[in-house]
Amino acid sequence: METQGNKRRKTIFSFFKPREPTSTSEEHSPSNIDISNCNDQYSSKSQRVEIDVDSLERDPSIRIPIWQHPVNQRDEIRRAYIKMGPYQPIMPVYPRTESGQQYRRFQSSWFKQFSWLEYSPSKDAAFCFPCFLFENKKAHYPTFTTEGFKSWKRVNDGSRCSFLLHTGGPTSPHNNAVNSIDALMNLTQHIDKVMNVQTSEEVQKNRLRLMATIESIRWLSLQACAFRGHDESLSSNNCGNFIEMIRLIGRMNGSIDDVVLEKAPKNAKYTSPMIQKEILHIMANKVRNKIREEIGDAKFCILVDEAKDTSNKEQMAIVLRFVDVAGFLRERFFAIVHVTDTTALTLKKEISDVLDRNNLQISNMRGQGYDGASNMSGAWNGLQALFLRDCPYAYYVHCFAHRLQLALVVAAERETSIWLFFSKLTSIVNLVSASPKRHTELRSAQAIEIAHMVATGERETGRGCNQIGSLHRAGTTRWSSHFDSICSLIDMYKAVITVLESMVNEGSSNSLRGEASGSLIVMRSFDFIFILYVMHKIMGITDLLCRALQHKSLDILNAMDLVSSTKALLQTLREEGFDSLLMNVESVCTEYDIEIPNMNACYKGATGRSCQQKDSITFEHYYRVGIFKAAIDFQVTELNSRFNDGAVELLMLSSALEPKDNFKLFNAGLIYSLAEKFYPGDFTAQEMHYLRSQLEHYKCDVLCHESFQNISTIYELCQRLVETNKSQNYNLIDRLIRLILTLPVSTATTERSFSAMKLIKTAIRNKIEEDFLADSMIVYIERELAENIDSDSIIDEFYSLKNRRAQLQ
Repeated sequence: METQGNKRRKTIFSFFKPREPTSTSEEHSPSNIDISNCNDQYSSKSQRVEIDVDSLERDPSIRIPIWQHPVNQRDEIRRAYIKMGPYQPIMPVYPRTESGQQYRRFQSSWFKQFSWLEYSPSKDAAFCFPCFLFENKKAHYPTFTTEGFKSWKRVNDGSRCSFLLHTGGPTSPHNNAVNSIDALMNLTQHIDKVMNVQTSEEVQKNRLRLMATIESIRWLSLQACAFRGHDESLSSNNCGNFIEMIRLIGRMNGSIDDVVLEKAPKNAKYTSPMIQKEILHIMANKVRNKIREEIGDAKFCILVDEAKDTSNKEQMAIVLRFVDVAGFLRERFFAIVHVTDTTALTLKKEISDVLDRNNLQISNMRGQGYDGASNMSGAWNGLQALFLRDCPYAYYVHCFAHRLQLALVVAAERETSIWLFFSKLTSIVNLVSASPKRHTELRSAQAIEIAHMVATGERETGRGCNQIGSLHRAGTTRWSSHFDSICSLIDMYKAVITVLESMVNEGSSNSLRGEASGSLIVMRSFDFIFILYVMHKIMGITDLLCRALQHKSLDILNAMDLVSSTKALLQTLREEGFDSLLMNVESVCTEYDIEIPNMNACYKGATGRSCQQKDSITFEHYYRVGIFKAAIDFQVTELNSRFNDGAVELLMLSSALEPKDNFKLFNAGLIYSLAEKFYPGDFTAQEMHYLRSQLEHYKCDVLCHESFQNISTIYELCQRLVETNKSQNYNLIDRLIRLILTLPVSTATTERSFSAMKLIKTAIRNKIEEDFLADSMIVYIERELAENIDSDSIIDEFYSLKNRRAQLQ
């Protein structure tokens, strides 16, 4: 017993004598001991350097070797690289390398033959993915890990193929590295798991506990709710949304209640903020992977816009527009990135980094959609110009919704009477809606008016009818809000008059009574009523275009058709709409006892003095020509100026594919010219010959087929080709249609993402981290993808990311 006790009391100093301090330089000289590895190990143990695995470099020639990372993080970095997979960019044309008297280049087909193969665009060289992951400081094959392989002539060389020689036999360094990958990802066979093996019942409890955490995080993210509470201690009455959600799930399911929160092991509760962020990040990455799978090898377009968040940081939203395999046009929110400035070079770098991390090549970009700011649309140094240098087929389209906004704003500002009208309209809305008391009076007056009209039969009754509303304020960035403001004032005109009269009689101050009196005089003037209904007519026509431009599935040809129809309707209103409009205005003025001028009398402007009258015109001429026609002419002129893409050859040629009016515009020659001139990189010389033949068969088959009758948009045509399997027979025409659909129309999707950002990053949550914000936004916006993610797959990936104390497999 004594001997056993002495053995137990032995320490490491019983076997090794501690080194005594000495001042001699010989014992510490580099010639006696290699201290480079020791210093690395000691520094890695004493200080853990945090590395963001999501920002790891993908390019094999640029990334840092694994052995240069801290020892304790090498496995975690290896797992991150394994999750991303080998870097295999698919490029339309790879650079040529001179080999003797011939030129050779890398082939993308080699990726299918050798799944471990990687390619570096910056060095034009091939690398080995498994050997990179498990190479030592002294590499076995530096050609495939650090230097890069470029001898393309030696690839297709039979048994002497360099790739086959590198693979070697079963025990080669390459195959050992492949086996090491399998062993690293097989966590159940790791020594710590084998020594501390848990029963299947314990594993199921661990998975059930984590399942409750995952579903709570999913629900809170889909509803844009905060996770944490102010006080999450056991004595707190409200521990925050996340903890309370788990408690709710536990109350509904006894088996879950037995394994969560206080009843869970202290080292595996799965409720810490770090665990919450890891699970949300896994969920967000799965959404991104699903979007990446939807894109596949298809061409895509980027939609980009910037906005400031609650913490005054500049955020850039990136949306991808593409056509999926089934022929559906998609616009998917992909990322939001904090940018330090909005220069074109900075934006390009951030966008390129996002695309590169997700293996999306700039060479596959076929469109750019931005606003008209100089840093985005500049012809020489703008963002669109920088991308055009990398890909000449990434055509830039100025956002149609932004163009329409500019056209309507400029048209309103150029006509003085229209500008004064909107200025007065804004003052009236602010005056009536600013005070809660006046807002209540307005609703009461409206309720009385509606009840009277229902009693006299002027209004119909039914579900959803006769709702009591409020006056809408006109926004500065959305012109459709001006139309909403005009409509609300027309519907509540009598109620507003009642409130203003009450303010004149019972106002609390002279200034308030004076302002109400001035507004009342304006609203009871014929000029105000006339312009009110003129703008209601004009903006009713443009509002359809404004709302249509918000749709994700709108293609550029259909958008130009809507612009053309809007111009035509405005022109028809100009020629034929004045008389009916004047009759409507006069009936409204008669109803509210507003003085109507004699239209045949001489109009006197300004103060009415004869010396100030430039021309002798009648009131009818002034209202018809000076206001009605002038307002419409300004609108049409601005629309023609802003939407001049009808003269662009790309859209003119693309119109030959439109199926409206039973393919009336079909022209095989123009379609061939479209592919030849604007998309030569997407069609080989041999395919151009095939395209002519397909167009001839397409004309005889599709144009007369009953399934393709009564369709009007190119978007419907693309879907119908897939449904009838004719996209396989006419694959080149289908490819061209998809390229046209990929062209951007508006950046409405990016602006909707900023609305989501305001819901997630509020004034209370203004310190939210950038990665957490990006993950929360993509789960919230792309909810249809997030809802379908299997919880078991999240658990498996969570378990494989790093070593976990509790076993989940």
